[in-house]
Amino acid sequence: MQVLQILKRKGDDGVITVLPEDTLADVSQVLSSRKIGAVVVSSDGKHIDGIVSERDIVRELGRKGAACLSLPVKTFMSKKISTCTRKTTTVEVLEMMSAGNFRHMPVVAEDEMIGLISIRDVASTRVEELHMEKEALTGMIMGN
Repeated sequence: MQVLQILKRKGDDGVITVLPEDTLADVSQVLSSRKIGAVVVSSDGKHIDGIVSERDIVRELGRKGAACLSLPVKTFMSKKISTCTRKTTTVEVLEMMSAGNFRHMPVVAEDEMIGLISIRDVASTRVEELHMEKEALTGMIMGN
């Protein structure tokens, strides 16, 4: 399966973004209120400046204490971002996420964000895909 199927399943809520100047406290509030694990940092809402996850916030709190909550997110965001396209397969995404040790990946088309997928989105789609393959193979073996 391709990322396109994941995006269709998720619907079109758009990509939640924050500004590079937003504080870590602001970003924490967005993550909490939206019940999401990461947010894209973008100056214009279309292009990726970086990404911040719950793990990034916890890491900074552990290093610097609560004082870091008043600092801009641009100082903490991950700037080296792996992206995928609608045509990227679920297996390819899982391999990239595993190799890069991250859980969220922006989906881009023509250098603009069109979605954000999580490892949960990909894993559940992959499990469904494997189940369908199993059923097809079982049907072939049983002669159905």
